[in-house]
Amino acid sequence: MLITEYRLDLAILALRSILPLAHPADTTLRYFFQQERIGSNERAFVAEAVFGTLRHRMLLEHTCGEKATPRRMALAYLIRFGGYNLREIEPVLQRDEKEWLATVKGVKLETLSLAIQAELPDWLVEKMRATYSDADILTIGQSMQQGAPLDIRVNTLFAKREEVLQQLQLQKIEATATPYSPLGIRIKEKIPLNKDALFTEGKVEVQDEGSQLLGFLVSPKRTDMVVDFCAGAGGKTLMLSALMNSQGRLYAMDVSEKRLANLKPRLKRSGASNIQPMLIAHENDLKVKRLSGKIDRVLVDAPCSGLGTLRRNPDLKFRQSPGSIEELTQKQTAILASASRLVKKGGRLVYATCSILPEENQDIVQAFLSAHPDFVLRPAGEVLQQLKIDLTMGDYLELRPHLHNTDGFFAAVLERI
Repeated sequence: MLITEYRLDLAILALRSILPLAHPADTTLRYFFQQERIGSNERAFVAEAVFGTLRHRMLLEHTCGEKATPRRMALAYLIRFGGYNLREIEPVLQRDEKEWLATVKGVKLETLSLAIQAELPDWLVEKMRATYSDADILTIGQSMQQGAPLDIRVNTLFAKREEVLQQLQLQKIEATATPYSPLGIRIKEKIPLNKDALFTEGKVEVQDEGSQLLGFLVSPKRTDMVVDFCAGAGGKTLMLSALMNSQGRLYAMDVSEKRLANLKPRLKRSGASNIQPMLIAHENDLKVKRLSGKIDRVLVDAPCSGLGTLRRNPDLKFRQSPGSIEELTQKQTAILASASRLVKKGGRLVYATCSILPEENQDIVQAFLSAHPDFVLRPAGEVLQQLKIDLTMGDYLELRPHLHNTDGFFAAVLERI
């Protein structure tokens, strides 16, 4: 895509509004696009430049030195990662920028610190060192610097996977079946899916393959009473409903009215009729207590650092801190304990996060099991095997971009004895 002063100025303006990171980058960018009213080519260029800069921010700041302005960061990104050469960019350069940009290309990554190579803040590298080797930290960090593919889930209330693959083929959209989830399809190029008939007719939903696997670990039966305890905008709720063939009863609980409101249009499109959205004030709400000991399956997709989703949300690593992780682990402990009261004897509780930190994952589960002797851990690998899902796992589901091409997910299957 040709670099013009107009395009470069747009990217710089967008970065200027996003880089303070007062709000999530995708929200700020959406607001920026509403204000600017620009064409789709310009939008694509700006989005690519913004998210690319955030993915490689630490290296770019290093190459910019003291002058890490939004302009310099954008130029350094375009030269180092955007696929442009100096000749293509020269028309938009100011005095002295050409010599500096020539040095940007030559910076040798292997001479820099692990934090810069992995594009992970120092505090996070230190936390990860408790569990991972430096080589693993580098591999994980580098895998998070790639963009994520577009995964969709076929809504089995309306369609079969083969049928959807055929329709995509007819539209000349390159797509393949996901290797692990029997309901997933991976689309090679980003397409405006929300305008596609497959989406508007409710035959597909956007959902990462890792997230789909959580639904299979819950494995609800058609007659079950099920609770999605932190339902959010309901991606996993809709999948659970489809697995139940829209029978039984499914409560979508959340403390955010706004998130539950976002579920409404999706619910309408999905054809699901067994979902009951339920706004709760907190995890010990009276509505939760009324269902105590009555629920067959409970999914706790807990609020977490989101550090497994850095391919999509690269700004998260700069918006979290050791303090915020500590707050989250307290919240996770309280939510899991409260949700466990819903589970009836013989029932199943799945605890999940999109984090790669043991303190949000294994540590929470181990502490819960110590405090709740009436629950046992069912090895996630065994559950997947019974479902004929060809994915080797041990006690827990642990997914990583470089190994599974999904976001970083964790899940534990707990059963009340």
